[in-house]
Amino acid sequence: MATILKLNNITKKFHQQLALENVSLELTKGEIYGLIGRNGAGKTTLLKAITRLIDLTAGEVSLFGSQTSSEWTKQLQRTGTVIETPVAYDQLTAKQNLEYYCILRGIVDSKRIIKETLELVDLADTGKKKYKNFSLGMKQKLGIAIAILSNPDFLILDEPINGLDPIAIADFRRLIKRLNKEKEMTILISSHILSELYQVATKFGIIHEGRLMKEITKAEFDEMSQDYITLKTPDIEKASMFIQDSLGFPIKTVTKKSLHIFGEATQIRDITKALVHENIVIDEIFYSKQELETYFTELIGHQGGENNV
Repeated sequence: MATILKLNNITKKFHQQLALENVSLELTKGEIYGLIGRNGAGKTTLLKAITRLIDLTAGEVSLFGSQTSSEWTKQLQRTGTVIETPVAYDQLTAKQNLEYYCILRGIVDSKRIIKETLELVDLADTGKKKYKNFSLGMKQKLGIAIAILSNPDFLILDEPINGLDPIAIADFRRLIKRLNKEKEMTILISSHILSELYQVATKFGIIHEGRLMKEITKAEFDEMSQDYITLKTPDIEKASMFIQDSLGFPIKTVTKKSLHIFGEATQIRDITKALVHENIVIDEIFYSKQELETYFTELIGHQGGENNV
């Protein structure tokens, strides 16, 4: 797969404050990359660095294989962005806003392109309603419409679902999947709303205090986070050997106080009976599933972060 974006040890300091520290990552064509981090983790700074809205302190950015600064700037023409807030004019309608950007960018056949873009983002029926009277969800859609007006190969969105209601979030999910599949856009989305990001992203990068701590594909996460049974017992060693050797269940993880057993909820009764028969003490046994929020919280907790998102 072609490389769309490659970051090599990029660092950004604001005076003495380190906002990004040696961040390296790579996006390939067709990915929807979810950049996960709490507010203030460095997500927006990273996106601004990629799009040259701020200068880097150190490191290299390669966009569509660019090798020089001028090539990087040129390749930004193939990138659509919505960073922080959509840039639209309050007194103009959706159509008028797109007409303005078509003129600004020298887009030909603008009438057809505007019509198709408004239909794609579900704003075709807004009529004479001005941008200042749009709902937050409609404003986000228009921001995306402006970003994709030139049919970019790469789309960058900064916290696009902040403040949206559930219906608007569902609309956003559908739009992102359509852009990725129908328009073949590679997409980079930053967010701290992990449950929603999980539903669209194909790969995740976890950023904390300016450092990229972990990258994981959705397939890898799903394999790692299979449903499991949690057993809490003081007889960990005995229980672990019995469950694996006698009952034939694989063990996912073992701690001092609990076991994670790969199995189904319906198997808890049989496991419990077998453990009781072996005189293995059971403090608790229940069905569990690791979610992205849990994974994120545990990861930044182990690195000295606060256990909240």
